[in-house]
Amino acid sequence: MTPSRTRALLAAAAASTVLLAACGTNSTASPDTTAAPATTAAPTTTVALGDIVEVASGNADFSTLVAAVQAAGLVETLQGEGPFTVFAPTDDAFAALPEGLVDALLLPENVETLKAILTYHVVPGKVLAADVADGEVATVQGEGVTLSTAGGVKVNESNVIATDVLASNGVIHVIDSVLVPPSIDVAALLAGDIVEVASGNADFSTLVAAVQAAGLVETLQGEGPFTVFAPTNAAFAALPAGVLERLLLPENKDLLASILTYHVVPGKVLAADVVDGEVATAQGGNVVLSTMGGVKVNQANVVATDVIASNGVIHVIDSVLLPPGVDLH
Repeated sequence: MTPSRTRALLAAAAASTVLLAACGTNSTASPDTTAAPATTAAPTTTVALGDIVEVASGNADFSTLVAAVQAAGLVETLQGEGPFTVFAPTDDAFAALPEGLVDALLLPENVETLKAILTYHVVPGKVLAADVADGEVATVQGEGVTLSTAGGVKVNESNVIATDVLASNGVIHVIDSVLVPPSIDVAALLAGDIVEVASGNADFSTLVAAVQAAGLVETLQGEGPFTVFAPTNAAFAALPAGVLERLLLPENKDLLASILTYHVVPGKVLAADVVDGEVATAQGGNVVLSTMGGVKVNQANVVATDVIASNGVIHVIDSVLLPPGVDLH
């Protein structure tokens, strides 16, 4: 074979090698069936949280709280957008309240008081346990609660026993006692009305008989509140002879009503709130309060104070008050 022929064959072989190599990298080549299949990421699952009411309703230990929220008409509020932070008393916390108080709070006539107590457990915004700092925080009710972290988290005097129960519109922290706003007197909820409280005290039997004779029972069982300066039996006995008997006669009903309503001041005035000066009565005239040397109403001495009723307060006095212009002699 001639040298020129040999060189031509070698060149063709080299060209074939390059062409085969190029074909091996072509994108239309058959796939490698031994390669591992591509993996697909598992879908992420998001658990939908219920709102504050739904989460509380799903916990058997909040059955009293849920019933109270329903009775107070706050379901829709606590299902709102929020966010809210709720300090939620357990059933045991409600059970620890004075006997009869929960039942009293659930009565329709006490709905505003119940609403105030429940909204005192709610703070606007979402405050997780990690974000709690010492200090006072305003509640939805309007008055503040005090948060403290020394020796465990507390809300006022209530211990936080579980935290960060999440809801779609906020968070629940569990507490071991019911919070009561400073402005609410729970003792009054357990007491009867003015007439019931007076009827339960043997030293007011003459006063109760006079209230009945004057047709004022329904008035003093009303919403009020009232402050009543209540004369004792001894105070009525000190009236001139025969006066009380005449006052109790049907023909003197209006005069008796005028005298009794002169002992009533609109509003609830506790002993700590008494200041010197004139105060208008339900009768229309004024009585003079003085605190020098003991509290007096006109010339009557106040001998006991702050007998609480559901619709006001009774202060006990040692003589009967007479409106200006009334002479019983």
